[in-house]
Amino acid sequence: MGRGIAQISVQAGSTVLLFDMQADATRAAQTAVFSQWDKLGEKGRLDPAQVASYKSRLLCAQTLPALSDCDLIVEAVVERLDIKSGLFAELEDIVRPTAVLATNTSSLSVTAIAAKLKRPGQFAGFHFFNPVPLMKVVEVIAGLKTHPDVCADLAAYTRQMGHTPVQAQDTPGFIVNHAGRGYGTEALRIVSEGIADFATIDRILKDQIGFKLGPFELMDLTALDVSHPVMESVYHQYYEEPRYRPSVITAQRLAGGIVGKKVGEGFYRYEGGMAQIAPEPPPPQVDEMPPVWVSTRAARRAELYQLLKNLGAKVETGTSPSPAALTLVAPLGFDITTVAVVERLDPARTIGIDMMVDDNATKRRVLATNPATRPDMRQAAHALMARDGKAVSVIRDSGGFVTQRVVATIVNIAADMCQQGICSPKDLETAVTLGLGYPMGPLAMGNLYGPTNVLEVLFNMQTVYGDPRYRPSPWLRRRGAIGLSLLHEEE
Repeated sequence: MGRGIAQISVQAGSTVLLFDMQADATRAAQTAVFSQWDKLGEKGRLDPAQVASYKSRLLCAQTLPALSDCDLIVEAVVERLDIKSGLFAELEDIVRPTAVLATNTSSLSVTAIAAKLKRPGQFAGFHFFNPVPLMKVVEVIAGLKTHPDVCADLAAYTRQMGHTPVQAQDTPGFIVNHAGRGYGTEALRIVSEGIADFATIDRILKDQIGFKLGPFELMDLTALDVSHPVMESVYHQYYEEPRYRPSVITAQRLAGGIVGKKVGEGFYRYEGGMAQIAPEPPPPQVDEMPPVWVSTRAARRAELYQLLKNLGAKVETGTSPSPAALTLVAPLGFDITTVAVVERLDPARTIGIDMMVDDNATKRRVLATNPATRPDMRQAAHALMARDGKAVSVIRDSGGFVTQRVVATIVNIAADMCQQGICSPKDLETAVTLGLGYPMGPLAMGNLYGPTNVLEVLFNMQTVYGDPRYRPSPWLRRRGAIGLSLLHEEE
């Protein structure tokens, strides 16, 4: 992290001094950055004069007092409050009173780090993401006593670096690590309930929503020795808020050293850096397809009828299904078993389909069985939905489909962040799309799939599970209830 921050700071026009308690580490960092510039020069992205200029402005400092003339000092040491606080207390006696001290912490309180400083107004959070030159967002965090002009200056300097600043309040996880809680933790909960395996969940969220990496691919890439402590840190700092509850699955894997791609084994096994994933089995062959009846309460019912017509299904339109009919339900948040019982349908012939997302906008359809679903009905539904070549996943019964649960959790956490005033909705969207690589910001996601649909999933999930983690945020409830865009900063 320190190397990357030094690199883009020099490229922004600054003279940079590198310092590490180990002198050989300082020299190694300088050599590594020099090598990056040489590679850019070889690719023609920098000319020789630029490379020479950059190298002349990246210097090594032998001692902390050598930093006395610096206008800005950015710390990127180990994530321990005592070490960071001690370092800044020492630096404060070295630098000028006008110098800004900034921490690159990802999980510690900026206010707590600055608590013992004599000039806490000159201290702020300046959180970059790895790899720094490529991750174009920087969180600027004000502690309780940080002067506003310090954050304004850091934001301006971020733009000078060619990155995008976002302003965050000093709260656990700031913006990106806070907003990112829903993606992995809800996916882990879905696995723990036996609904689907790692690969199936990854495929669904990539193909239905457009995530570049599934949650388990992402955790393998970041490694559990990084991501699990962040889960625990945010959870405990928010006094065990249920929305952020970690999983025993990642705790156990971390204890066993199965942390991800860098060790060759995580949720997937890796050979030559490539995940070894078994291919999906082909759709079943069904000689005689039963007629299909669609629940009168199905989400996107008209679209589901059109889909069945396009797939060549024989559709029943009576008030109830015939004894031979495959029965399709499309609930939001409710499990298939509950829907079958409430609607007085034969559970053995009832299959759920996720219609929260427009079928034309997805690369995959998702079906769900209930414990009583007959194998022939499961196979018939799978074969029918795969007739046009689109991929199909069949999962076990649950309250809410994979996409419904993960999207609703992401949107709900984001709405709660807006409720708390942690950041502006605009900065939230920017931070998540740039910092997490989501296909869209969480509020835009809520807009696309419908605030009322998200609320229905959450309310019904809360009914099914009785779990406060699905409690809708007041910010989301207000906007969903009156149909306003989630992007409105004020009501």
